[in-house]
Amino acid sequence: MAKGKYDGTLNLPQTEFPMRANLPKREPEILKFWQDIDVYRLVQEKNQGREKYILHDGPPYANGHIHLGHTLNKVLKDMIVKHRSMAGFDSPYVPGWDTHGLPIEQQAIKHLGIDRHKTDVLEFRHFCRDYAMKYVGIQRQEFERLGVRGDWDNPYLTLKPQFEGIQIKVFGDMANKGYIYKGMKPVYWCADCETALAEAEIEYQDKVSPSIYVKFPVTEGKGIIPDGSAIIIWTTTPWTLPANVAVCLHPKFTYVVVDVKGQKYVLAKELLDNLAAELGWSDYQMVNQFTGEQVDRAVCRHPFIHRDSLVIMGEHVTLEAGTGCVHTAPGHGEDDFYVGKIYGLEVISPVDDRGVFTDEAGQFSGLYVHKVN
Repeated sequence: MAKGKYDGTLNLPQTEFPMRANLPKREPEILKFWQDIDVYRLVQEKNQGREKYILHDGPPYANGHIHLGHTLNKVLKDMIVKHRSMAGFDSPYVPGWDTHGLPIEQQAIKHLGIDRHKTDVLEFRHFCRDYAMKYVGIQRQEFERLGVRGDWDNPYLTLKPQFEGIQIKVFGDMANKGYIYKGMKPVYWCADCETALAEAEIEYQDKVSPSIYVKFPVTEGKGIIPDGSAIIIWTTTPWTLPANVAVCLHPKFTYVVVDVKGQKYVLAKELLDNLAAELGWSDYQMVNQFTGEQVDRAVCRHPFIHRDSLVIMGEHVTLEAGTGCVHTAPGHGEDDFYVGKIYGLEVISPVDDRGVFTDEAGQFSGLYVHKVN
């Protein structure tokens, strides 16, 4: 049989090379033979009309050469599709690529030397499109070199107009049904990349953070917290204080008012000894005690911004550390956001996409958040 011709069988052309040697030369010959006879089409025609077996393959990002993760992914899936085809199923494989998103933007910026802040949005998208399409072609060749069989001439690409059109239609259907609304909520954000991050993209590491105690003077104590008192909060994220709108207590915890040399402080009773030792309170007197729910909706004054800070109740408050009184900024924390919705609190986030405080942060405007700590 002449090489490159197909006589109805799937016998490989004979060569003088034994299979066990010269694999770098032998493998490309085998792959070329498969391409010449269009083996994918032949298998699909053979199994046409039979029961279907569909493997939905999540698309890789078109942002660079393939790596070992791609290899493992594609080879294992290829084995499954080929096995089901050999078992008599109509098992097509349509490859595809994700051509949108941060991984492509980052690589385009890096390799093309783009200054995103000085580049027009549409022009930047065109750069990213061209970069993605370049690696669609490269990755397709690399996947084919692995022996992965599929409809490589007709892949799906998320940047194709018909693909985007379907996405827009689905979005429109959801909007018409009232599922789409606009609101504020905290999300994971990367100030370097200036983009939101998914939960799966977050990696946690041990970190040493500055921690401070802050007094929130009470302006309305509901007849329980004496005039001149201050609720003490403890926080490891001082830079979030400009967004504070509330102090959260646990409704069932016991809180005390203690007098330390004429200054009255409010904190959880169980944490009093720890806090007294840490702050050097050698002489203090307990004025009264109450449960958190008794002072629900008392009012404090923000320590350095002209704004009230409402006393609210939340089950997420613990006695593991701090004072049992939690600084609450719905624009920066998930627990804060959800308890804030219950109380109708304003969602304040005086930080721009680059992690720099806006004019809403007053004296800290123009400063990077971690420099403000």
